[in-house]
Amino acid sequence: MKRVLASNVAASARTQLEAYNGSVMANRNIETPSVLEVCARVRHLGYAASRRVRLYGEEFEVVSDPFPEADGIAVRVTTKKDSRIRVLQIPATVLQSVRGRLPDAA
Repeated sequence: MKRVLASNVAASARTQLEAYNGSVMANRNIETPSVLEVCARVRHLGYAASRRVRLYGEEFEVVSDPFPEADGIAVRVTTKKDSRIRVLQIPATVLQSVRGRLPDAA
């Protein structure tokens, strides 16, 4: 009899905990910043048209504002050695920093 009672108490506690966790997680309004917000912040950091950035040991002339590309953000660039326009992905560490500094939408 005691074993059945203990089992019922444990099941009841587990059910209450699951209900609490479910309501807490459902009520959290966590939104990631929009792509436009991330692009604006990346532009503010200097990855904007007519700016120069140094990445991977090379200096690039940025010829476009940031835009979404694949799973990240990129800019179009040229170099002194090569005047052809190419796409340069913004490093993931920069994007993580930008996303961490943007205010959460409420």
